[in-house]
Amino acid sequence: MPPLQSLQLRRLLLRKLCSSSLCLSSSSSSSSFIRKPHLVTSSELTPASSPFRHYQLTTSTFHFLSLHQIYLSRTFSSSSEIPTDYYQIAQSLSSELVKDPETEPLPIVERLTLSFSHIVPTPPIVLAALNLSSEAGRTVLGFNEWLVSNPKFDHSDETLSFFVDYFGRRKDFKVIHDVIVSGQAVAGPKTLASAIDRLVRAGRPTQTVAFFGRMEKDYGLKRDKESLRLVVEKLCENGSASYAEKMVKNLANEFFPDERICDVLIKGWCVDGKLEEAKRLAGEMYRGGFELGPMAYNSILDCVCKICREKDPFQLHSEAEKVLLDMDVNGTPRNAETFYVLINNLCKIRKTEDALKVFDRMGEWGCYPNAETYLVLTRSLYQAARVGEGDEMIDRMKSAGHGKLLNKKEYYSFLKILCGIERIDHALIVLQKMKKDGCEPGIKTYDMLMGKLCSHNRLDKANSLFNEALRKGIPVEPKAYQVDPRYMKKSKAVKKKEKKRETLPEKMARKRSRLKQIRLSFVKKPKRMMRRPT
Repeated sequence: MPPLQSLQLRRLLLRKLCSSSLCLSSSSSSSSFIRKPHLVTSSELTPASSPFRHYQLTTSTFHFLSLHQIYLSRTFSSSSEIPTDYYQIAQSLSSELVKDPETEPLPIVERLTLSFSHIVPTPPIVLAALNLSSEAGRTVLGFNEWLVSNPKFDHSDETLSFFVDYFGRRKDFKVIHDVIVSGQAVAGPKTLASAIDRLVRAGRPTQTVAFFGRMEKDYGLKRDKESLRLVVEKLCENGSASYAEKMVKNLANEFFPDERICDVLIKGWCVDGKLEEAKRLAGEMYRGGFELGPMAYNSILDCVCKICREKDPFQLHSEAEKVLLDMDVNGTPRNAETFYVLINNLCKIRKTEDALKVFDRMGEWGCYPNAETYLVLTRSLYQAARVGEGDEMIDRMKSAGHGKLLNKKEYYSFLKILCGIERIDHALIVLQKMKKDGCEPGIKTYDMLMGKLCSHNRLDKANSLFNEALRKGIPVEPKAYQVDPRYMKKSKAVKKKEKKRETLPEKMARKRSRLKQIRLSFVKKPKRMMRRPT
């Protein structure tokens, strides 16, 4: 086979080139010198004098070459040198998947078989390779065929759902049909959840309902109340409550709905903002012998608060009290989600003090705040410039056992609010607290703080943050930040004394003195002779 021989020669040549290039890179990196960069302002930054141009090109090129060499050397190594880091294997797989199939002499299945015969695929490797190959398109079908034909790999419900998610992101539902049909033996709840989720998020509720009707016949997926509940939840979460209710009513003889499904339907109408439809369905539930659960009441409460925020925020308190009174009359207890809905809506209309009062009264109903309640109150306190109380709320959240949910994303939202209200000094304090909690700031955090510090004309602190990011390996880039005119150093200019307007007495006095000078100018003054003493 001539193609196989040429490919073997190519592999030997690449292995030789990789070994030589690794030696060259190690020798050149030991003798290289890179000067330390610094931030510059907009007046100093020019295309010819940018201090980062040489540095960025050097580091990025070396990083790319070193990674490429590692991937090639490990891909074409023997079975005794199989890498342990699955991310590097996923990078190698992705580099093959994104190649243009028209320019390659062999199809993707044969290329993967020849290059990765020593690799044992695992679900994490498959998921990472698919996430890195967003531009591969239908070439991923060859990757699926290679996995099916690989004796070292067994397709499961989880790995099949990875391919359904991949093609669902591309809205290629025809290929999803083929993938599920080919993996019908292993398709299960995860595959069903991925398919339903992608259909609903693509805005295709009609196809979602049709998929549920034929999934047992076409794909071998089991139709039961659990799968019905899954479809109803997905439809209601994405604003298709009418399709979900019609589907439930049509299948009532086969799957009689329970209270959970009814509560989800009410929540779906509330997500759409249709309060009257939610109340209608709640009335039908009462007449049918069902009782509304806390989820349904919380959804109605949230819908009422949203409508009040849009139309008349002053009516929010009274309308919310009506819903809470209905809960007490019907014997439905309040839970932590009920208080979260109230506090969240109060904070959105900037009633932070009322939200704190509701927060303090949670113990009267035996409820304890969840992590979302703490986060909403912290953001609201920072937004109201009550930074000390915001720090206390963070400490209370940690003492309540929710400190693990204070991740990088939440700290970034705190820093964004503090920078927005011009509290940059306190933002730096929160940044130190973020590092102390084990959350390392990312490129967006550093970029936002450096931009705000430069706008405040605090270039020294911005430079220190920039150098700190470089030491941590974060690829921050220098930019031309504009200094706020309020914080620019203004030169002290000598003010000219403006002539004041003369009053009438001053004007008359000036005229009299001038007239006197004129009169005396016509009088001949006697010459005083200096006599010498005798």
